[in-house]
Formats: sequence, structure tokens, C-alpha cells
Amino acid sequence: MTSPGDVREERLDALLTAVIDQLNSTDPRLNDVMESLVRHLHAFVRETRPTESEWLTGIDFLVRTGQTCTEHRNEFILLADTLGLTTAVDDVNHAGPAGATPSSVEGPFHSPAPARENGAWISTGPERQRGDVMVVRGRVTDTSGKPIERATVDIWQADDAGRYDTQDPAQEPGNLRGLFTTDADGAYWFRSIIPSSYPVPTDGPGGELLTALGRHAMRPAHIHYRVEAFGHRPVTTHVFVSGDEYLDADAAFAVKDELVVAPVRETDPERAVAFGVDVPFADFVFDVRLLPLGEVIA
Repeated sequence: MTSPGDVREERLDALLTAVIDQLNSTDPRLNDVMESLVRHLHAFVRETRPTESEWLTGIDFLVRTGQTCTEHRNEFILLADTLGLTTAVDDVNHAGPAGATPSSVEGPFHSPAPARENGAWISTGPERQRGDVMVVRGRVTDTSGKPIERATVDIWQADDAGRYDTQDPAQEPGNLRGLFTTDADGAYWFRSIIPSSYPVPTDGPGGELLTALGRHAMRPAHIHYRVEAFGHRPVTTHVFVSGDEYLDADAAFAVKDELVVAPVRETDPERAVAFGVDVPFADFVFDVRLLPLGEVIA
């Protein structure tokens, strides 16, 4: 005698086969991706057996996630970040040799940065009077250490209260952002204030999920980088401030050991004069090593 469970499994098998049989795109990659997705989604349903109420709650969650998105906020990126999916996609796409600077997630706050000369202040808002000054400098080279001239270094960061210009009406657009070009020695530098750790937005579905899972929403203090140079693979990454209490518990799972920098507290007046700042200031050094195009990745 066939049991109800056997009937259910037969129907689910037939349903899965029917769905996969209708994947007839002229794009083979699309067929492959969708078949894998369908198989995993159907397996999820068979494993967890959601009730109809739970299923509708999940659909409502996704609908509200889309409705929360705006020109300056992408709730789906936030959701992917906090589930570790963005880092997983980054890792499968940007593996490289140990000598290359590791990539990291872009995050939801990138926007076009104003072009600035090396040495410029990117901090031009009220945070300039509140925050601790830092000088950020480094070199862009290839993986053999050869300097790369005219590489572009796109920078964006939060202020001392953990807010980006797109979140804070007190900041002008473009504040705490800068697009720099390296010199003949591959060097870049700028002046700013030390960023703060901050919570990801919690007033939408992404925040609801973090609360429901008993997770905090904090990200450790960091500076975003996007570095590009002709003939080299670009890299988008973070640089994290050493000592931050959330380094081991980043809500976006983006921290890598190679991306943690310890700022040096500088009190030498002559050094301060050289950089056009007062003492004390934080000397923050981060070198970027790009992988030449065509270099074999093991």
C-alpha cells in the first residue's frame, strides 16, 4: 500500500522534473544557473516543509525588501551582505595569489567621488571639528612590487559618528569621498578623520531579520577602496581599523586579516608640518598590490 509520504515524494519529484524540463533558454548558462537554483529551492522546501503561513510571510518579507530600496539604499544588497552571500560571491570571483590585495564587498554606499589632488582633505563637513585626524597614504604596485603610475584610487568612508554623506543631511554630497591618481612612484595620500564603527540600517526588513536572529547590526570601522589601473585587474576592498571591537563579528562578514591596519599615533611636530596637520594625528598606511591581467591564478 502506498503511504501518503510516498505519494507526496512522487509528486514533488514529478514537479521538480516538470519545472526543469521547461528550462529552454537559448543561453546555456542561464539554463544551468536556473536548474541549480530550482533544485536548491525545491530541496529547501522538502527539508524545511514551510507552512502556508510561513511561506506567505517569506513572500511578504521579499516584497517589503524591494519596496524599501531607494536611489541611495539597496535593501537586497544589505540582506545579501548580512547573510554572507555578498562575500561568498566576491570570494568565488576574485581569488588571487597571496601577493595581491584581497577584495572585499562594495557595500551599499558607493557613489561617484569628486576628483581630488593627492594630499587633499576629503573631510569637509562638521566631522572635521569633532573627529581625530588621520593621514592615509600608500603605494599602488603590481604583485612584483613595481609601482603603477596613474592608477585611480576611489575612496569613501563614514564619519566619526558612522554616517555617510548620503545618510546625513549635515554632510554635503561628496564629503568623505575622493578619487585620487597615483604619482610616478605609485603613491597616493589624503587627509581625513578616523571613521567609526556603525550599524547597518535596521529600519527595514534586513534589520528585522537581524533582530529576529538575535544578531547585532554593527560593522567595524573601515575605509572603502576601489583601485583601477590599465593592464591590471581592479580591486574593490575595505581597509579596517585595528582594535575595533567588531572586527571578529562584522555584520557583513567582510573582514580579512590582510585588510586590517593599525594606525600609528604620530606626535612629531615636523611630521605634522610635512602633512599639513596638527599633532597628534593617526598615520594610516595601506599599500595596494594589483594583479596584472594575464597573470596565472593558481
